[in-house]
Amino acid sequence: MAGQQIKVSVVFLCHDGTGRFLLARRAPAARDEPGRWDCGAGGLEFGEGFEQAVAREVREEYTAEPRRVTVLGVRNVLRGAPVDSHWVAVVCLAEVDPAEVAIGEPDKFDALDWFTADALPAPLHSQLAATLELALPQLAAVSVTAASGE
Repeated sequence: MAGQQIKVSVVFLCHDGTGRFLLARRAPAARDEPGRWDCGAGGLEFGEGFEQAVAREVREEYTAEPRRVTVLGVRNVLRGAPVDSHWVAVVCLAEVDPAEVAIGEPDKFDALDWFTADALPAPLHSQLAATLELALPQLAAVSVTAASGE
C-alpha cells in the first residue's frame, strides 16, 4: 500500500545476570499503551548494527551502558485490524549494572523496576509476552551460568 512502510526495531530485555530483568511503565504521553509495563525498544538507524542500536537505546532509555548484548531472534509484528503498523523486531538481551539504571526518557516512561518471570507486574504491554517467550529461556541459562561462577 502506498505510504506504508515496514520498520525495523531492536527490542531488548535488560537483565542483571542473576535472573532479574528490567521493565518500564509507559508514561501517559507514550506513543502507545500508556500505563503498561514493557521492555525497551527503538528503531534501527541506517548503517547501525543490532548490538550498536541496543547499546544506544539502553543509554537513551535507561542511562546505562550494556555489559553484553545477545541477539536472540526476530519477530514479525503486525498491529491493528486492518494492519496499520508493521515492524520487524530484532529481539535481544542486554546485561546492565542495576546501579547505573535510571529513567532517561521521562516522557516515555514514568517508572522502572526489576522483576522475575514468576512475579510480573500488571498490566503488560500487548507485545511483551512474545518477547519474553524468546528471552526467558536464554535469561535462565545466563542466570545458571552466573550462579555456577562460570
